[in-house]
Amino acid sequence: MTLDQHPTGSPLLDVRGLSVGYEAPAGFLGRRTVVPAVEDVTFTIAPGETLGFVGESGSGKSTVGKAILRLVAPLSGSIVFDGRDVAEDGARAPLAYRRQVQAVFQDPAASLNPRHLVSHAIETTLRRHGVTDRVELRSRSLEAFEMVGLTREHLQRFPNELSGGQQQRVAIARALVLQPRLVVCDEAVSALDLSTQGQIINLLADLQMATGVSYLFIAHDLGLVRHIAHRVGVMSTGRLVELADTEQIFRSPQHPYTRRLLGATPSSHPDGREERRARRQAFREKAAEVAPVES
Repeated sequence: MTLDQHPTGSPLLDVRGLSVGYEAPAGFLGRRTVVPAVEDVTFTIAPGETLGFVGESGSGKSTVGKAILRLVAPLSGSIVFDGRDVAEDGARAPLAYRRQVQAVFQDPAASLNPRHLVSHAIETTLRRHGVTDRVELRSRSLEAFEMVGLTREHLQRFPNELSGGQQQRVAIARALVLQPRLVVCDEAVSALDLSTQGQIINLLADLQMATGVSYLFIAHDLGLVRHIAHRVGVMSTGRLVELADTEQIFRSPQHPYTRRLLGATPSSHPDGREERRARRQAFREKAAEVAPVES
């Protein structure tokens, strides 16, 4: 599959020739320069698909996610969502786009106000998008919490009274309460322990089955990406060097960087295949054994 191919049917998101740069501090002569972070990236995401993005730190994968979320402005290229190029909207994306495209980041605690109950995070999001009735606010908040495996009692807790996994569930509930069509998961489970990672990954997969939401799943853990993604894109030095079905990437990588990235996965076995297979099986069994909500 070439870099501009997508699964059968019209894509939900169609990114073409995306380039993003950051302005460097002024030098001795007062001249400002733009340092490229992402160059000429092209890919699509189909409805109900999970596209995984992998690469080492600084490869540009998170910058792509921020461009889609309109947290950074592209230098060039198009970001066509549901047939409309949102890159032409200027500095701020319309509220309607933000309702359709949500995000889950690495550190949920950083986005939760420690002075407010966690229900405040959900209700604030709903109010921002026009929901003002108190009964509806509470019912939709509870519905979102139950969707991610939390209870009515969790609504009345402060962030510091929840575990890391529960905080991330709150972040997922906040992202999904608006019923978006695309969620950008930027290192969404990398700060969690192994068993909690399994719970969250399984939760995201179940929510996708139930709602049809699409994910851009950005991670450095290749095992997690293999577990959840339908296709995988490999980023290196700001460029998308390979894009293919997940199993094709892992069984027959074409780009030298992809082969090096896979080869860098620690393994005690000479070729690593048996150990990776055993780790994946242990991961699934461990995830299945753990209760859906942390105490």
